[in-house]
Amino acid sequence: MAEHTALRFEVFGTVQGVGFRPFVHRLATGLGLDGWAANSAGHVRGEVAGPPQAVREFTAQLRTAAPALARVREVRITEITEMRGRTPPPTTGFVIRRSRPGDTPGDTAGDTPSETPPREIPPDAAICADCLRELLDPHDRRFRYPFVNCTDCGPRATVIEDLPYDRVRTTMRHFPLCADCAAEYDDPGDRRFHAEPLACPVCGPRLSWGELVGEAALRAAVETVERGGIVAVKALGGYQLVCDATDQQVVRALRERKNRPAKPFAVMVQDIDGVRELAQPARGEQLALESMARPVVLLASREAGLAPAVHPGSDRIGLFLPTTGLHHLLVRELARPLVVTSGNLAGEPIAADDAEAHRALAAVADGFLGHDRPIHARYDDSVVQVVEGSVLTVRRARGLAPAPLPLRVGAPVPLVAVGAQLKHTFALAEGHDAHVSPHGGDLADAAALDAFTHAYDGLVRLTGITPRAVAHDLHPGYLSTQWAQAQSLPRIPVQHHHAHVAACAAEHGVRGPFLGVAYDGLGLGADGTLWGGEILVADLTDHRRAGRFATAPLPGGEAAVRHPYRMALGYLHGTELLGSPRPYPWLTKPFTDRIDPDEAAVVRAMVARGINSPRASSAGRLFDAVASLLGLADSVSYEGEAAAALEGAAGAVDATPLAHRLVRADGLWVYDPGTTLIDLLERQYNGESVAALAAAFHLTLALVTAELVAHAVEDGAPRTVCLAGGCFLNRRLLTEVSVRLRAQGLRVLVSGAVPVGDGGICYGQAAVAAARLAKG
Repeated sequence: MAEHTALRFEVFGTVQGVGFRPFVHRLATGLGLDGWAANSAGHVRGEVAGPPQAVREFTAQLRTAAPALARVREVRITEITEMRGRTPPPTTGFVIRRSRPGDTPGDTAGDTPSETPPREIPPDAAICADCLRELLDPHDRRFRYPFVNCTDCGPRATVIEDLPYDRVRTTMRHFPLCADCAAEYDDPGDRRFHAEPLACPVCGPRLSWGELVGEAALRAAVETVERGGIVAVKALGGYQLVCDATDQQVVRALRERKNRPAKPFAVMVQDIDGVRELAQPARGEQLALESMARPVVLLASREAGLAPAVHPGSDRIGLFLPTTGLHHLLVRELARPLVVTSGNLAGEPIAADDAEAHRALAAVADGFLGHDRPIHARYDDSVVQVVEGSVLTVRRARGLAPAPLPLRVGAPVPLVAVGAQLKHTFALAEGHDAHVSPHGGDLADAAALDAFTHAYDGLVRLTGITPRAVAHDLHPGYLSTQWAQAQSLPRIPVQHHHAHVAACAAEHGVRGPFLGVAYDGLGLGADGTLWGGEILVADLTDHRRAGRFATAPLPGGEAAVRHPYRMALGYLHGTELLGSPRPYPWLTKPFTDRIDPDEAAVVRAMVARGINSPRASSAGRLFDAVASLLGLADSVSYEGEAAAALEGAAGAVDATPLAHRLVRADGLWVYDPGTTLIDLLERQYNGESVAALAAAFHLTLALVTAELVAHAVEDGAPRTVCLAGGCFLNRRLLTEVSVRLRAQGLRVLVSGAVPVGDGGICYGQAAVAAARLAKG
């Protein structure tokens, strides 16, 4: 009697929508095994039978040889004992079974829902090399077909309506397969074997431009851009606005119509050679550009070939490579760099629904290049930058989200963390995973709130996570906090800057106490005041201040954020009294001469009387003040604009630090910026260049940070330091601080997969909430 082994297997992780079942089929067939595989609600399950050695090899390779887009988190093996010692049945081969719509994670192998990991949703993947070759091959039946894809690439998160992941539960259900596509879908030897978004010109989606379809629609869009027009293009996760990036007039028109006066636009180029014409990518930056996520990568600009209005006031440019077949066709037909930016008005979510797009973008676009494949979930483009060889996420969206991020301290009950107000994201957490939503923009109005609730409902349904607790920011004015308060769930408030540094710690698996440096614009502190320049001693459950920046008034509140000259006046006339003198009037004359005297008088009176001038210990607002004092930004149109201008002015200039001092106040070490500002004004008065002073300010903040941290360590703080907050998107500041802290023998961590700014707040909230719940 031939020896025979039979096993049941279940594979959890990102194993749907990534070609995992075809991989299992090839593996089993190659080893001569019988059995079957199928998608379950959020994982892959099946049975396999054959010689013991072949079965052992099968189970080993399930873990080690999975497709590139897959993430195998857990493999469960159960022996089918009734087969032990029996004569093997006649050979039946290995097949892929249809998924059962009624499958739930708890209906197989004796599982209960609580024992089964949450379902993982695969991110969209950029067009692969094989599909690109077909797109450009005149002899291929998918020649110039914009929606070409296979098991290794194409839409995933943007089209999945429910799990198990099968075509009937995606927006591709509207497109029955033709005979040729059906043959590919059923052929185990074809790379489109069970590729759910499979399509071709005969049976798949079609481009449209008014009454025109297909190639005629594409030609109309190309001609519009060639004539200096702006086209709204329906992409993977929403509409994008596209125009000629070398045409100053059209780029300025786009800014005016979109109401985006200054924030840099992303630019798409055909290939890496096109990138090199505009920037100088290092190896790590090239790898990021060419990854399957195809993010926008922030690079040092060559200052050549683009309209100046593409990235005014910044020495960096966001470049990316084509994501889909449609993008490849557009950029190749136009043979020039293209501005490719979110299809929305400033402050609104990206438009994903066709009717919504035509309403919102009617006054922006000169035409609409659409198609008839619905977008189920909106996804903007991801943005990354490379600092000291490490890829740091600026905005986590298409290609990266909603792949789960690990939680070293698992959440004992399912929870939702609703994030902050700016650069909004939310997270669903259960066990040791946090599923972070894509970037949703600023949560500032009803439209953004509606987009958040729609995305929340969708991610709850797909992951199977039903929250039993909600974590939120302390600020009562945030719409996310108000949404959390309206839920019938236990609430876990998490201080803003604690969430920032906890996000960094959690990503790096830090469980014990650590030092956190949190520099950002504003966040409500544990004492009810506004924070933003903080040195914290923390763990994942709690925190305390060990140091801070001195406070200064924000004259007019939000108006001070929009008008950095108000912050400059606030610092000049109202910095927390720690012993530094006020600057002599003639030092401030170059600055005050630019400001309307009546306006300046009003602001000074507000500061003197404490009228609508809340105080904040904010690093971000200090950046704003310095940018205004140096004449770089008196008013701004987006958060961080003044700081970006200051970073751009500093460039790579060598610098001598400005004067600075720390004082002891209320048991904390406090940085007094007054001394620094007086020195800056004196050096400006004596003719020192803006570039040198901008560089000097960056160096000074790095030295201040190193001294604040050194004092905390002397007082017994841990030697692991987590850097977090939007100010650390500043490459020069991040590098200068990291170098000096490492020189003190400290372990320095910064987030990579988690956005360092407010886009990472929800993950930090989830980490804190999970740790508190686990602690009990």
